[in-house]
Amino acid sequence: MTLVLQSVEKSLENVKDPEIDSVSIIDLGMVEHVEVADHNAYVALLPTFMGCPALEIIEKNVREELLKVEGIQTVQVKFIYSPPWTSDRITEQGRERLKEFGIAPPPTQVETTGEWHVDCPYCGSTYTTMDNIFGPTACRSILYCKSCKNPFEAMKPVSTM
Repeated sequence: MTLVLQSVEKSLENVKDPEIDSVSIIDLGMVEHVEVADHNAYVALLPTFMGCPALEIIEKNVREELLKVEGIQTVQVKFIYSPPWTSDRITEQGRERLKEFGIAPPPTQVETTGEWHVDCPYCGSTYTTMDNIFGPTACRSILYCKSCKNPFEAMKPVSTM
């Protein structure tokens, strides 16, 4: 791996989700492929949801961040849909950063019935209820912790099953 490619990959850690500024696109598992050739960087990203309104901002932020890397003159960003993004691509660091932001990470297992359960990101209690499947964005739901009495958001699980 070249130093420029390593710098490009490291720089992508600075590109945050526009709605969750503590979580990078690396943490979310959105980066599928990175290539550097002849001072050009190519990045293939997996959107977390079709029609995500933040894609243009993410693309702009990737371009701006990678143009800061010495040796990079042009940046091409492409959103691809195969393989599809799934919530199991979120890194352990990303899961912790989601909790720190007050968002429960998606569960690692979903019941065969499609049911899922998340723990409270504030107190860790399993005594939580779903208030609304629809949250402020398509990828989040609103839940309530009956132990610490806090409402919170949770990322919805997305799988290919």
